[in-house]
Amino acid sequence: MEFFSAMQISSYETFFKLVIAALLSLAIGLERELKRKPVGLKTSIVISTFSCLLTIISIESAYIAQGSEYANVNITMDPLRLAAQIVSGIGFLGAGVILKRGNDSISGLTTAAMIWGAGGIGIAVAAGFYIEAVTAVLLVLIGIEVLPHLLFKFGPKRLKMVEANLKVVVTDRTSIREVLNELKINGSVIESISIAYSDEVGSSFFHELRIRMSVPHDKDTIDLYQEISDMKNVVHVEIELI
Repeated sequence: MEFFSAMQISSYETFFKLVIAALLSLAIGLERELKRKPVGLKTSIVISTFSCLLTIISIESAYIAQGSEYANVNITMDPLRLAAQIVSGIGFLGAGVILKRGNDSISGLTTAAMIWGAGGIGIAVAAGFYIEAVTAVLLVLIGIEVLPHLLFKFGPKRLKMVEANLKVVVTDRTSIREVLNELKINGSVIESISIAYSDEVGSSFFHELRIRMSVPHDKDTIDLYQEISDMKNVVHVEIELI
């Protein structure tokens, strides 16, 4: 009778832990969902809940093994042996959302870190560190939602700029300098530039500029596009905010 009572208490505790892990992961998943990132609510809940479940199984299995009925057998197990494998396994998921665009532009690092964090939440809750898990979630949300806005408003000028990739095709190489001067006049900071000379198409030759730059946040992208498009010898313009 005492055995069944202990099992019932253990089941309630497991259910409680799984619910807490799922609820805490909702905060992370919702933040990613609102920003239209690859990893949203469903992925965060799955990672956190199953990480919690595997950690509970790991801990309970260690205790069961230590209290084994085989008295002559010395069984020693690490209660968090599965948790270590969870951290390693989630790394593969995180690597899948990291993308490299252009020469130096890398995206998906925050999302990859969030995946790793969702697993950490599940492990922490399963191990009984409820306050620590809640505190970690709050600090992360403050760090990625509140702090950037404060730095954007009160920080250095460079932090008030957004990154952008610009592709400009011109028919005359003298226009290359004009395009760069136009960008500097508008307050943009050029990070890197590559220039390619295209093969002959018909009777025309083209120079393709790929520019990675920082643009003031209050600069209208449409105005910048129109200003460059209206320049002499410019035949093609693409602007992508990162």
